[in-house]
Amino acid sequence: LLQMDIEGSEYETLLAASPELLQRFRILVVEFHHLEKLSSEPFFGLARRVFEKLLVSHQVVHLHPNNFCGSEKRAELEIPRVLEITWLRRDRALNARPATFFPHPLDADNDPGQPPLPLPRCWYDARQPPP
Repeated sequence: LLQMDIEGSEYETLLAASPELLQRFRILVVEFHHLEKLSSEPFFGLARRVFEKLLVSHQVVHLHPNNFCGSEKRAELEIPRVLEITWLRRDRALNARPATFFPHPLDADNDPGQPPLPLPRCWYDARQPPP
């Protein structure tokens, strides 16, 4: 299990990790920061390279927006500033099915003192395109 919360340095760290090293982990739990910058071409390119690299060996099994940091609206799309993503190595994801609802009953807000931050449906349901 790899659990990573390194305040924005996750992108460069994951890009520097060899595919062989990543393959050693059955589960990756990574908190991705600065997602409000996805509309910036340089940041989008960096994030895309990281996600494409991880998707070779792992698949996303859970998404959880961190309500401590809030979200931003860009072109009618609600983007959490921080999103926790759980990845499962592909050889372990034998009967994977897409989630049909969020939050999961086991999800809890990161900060109970802040308002909940629901995950917009377009983040997990391909039939629900972004606005």
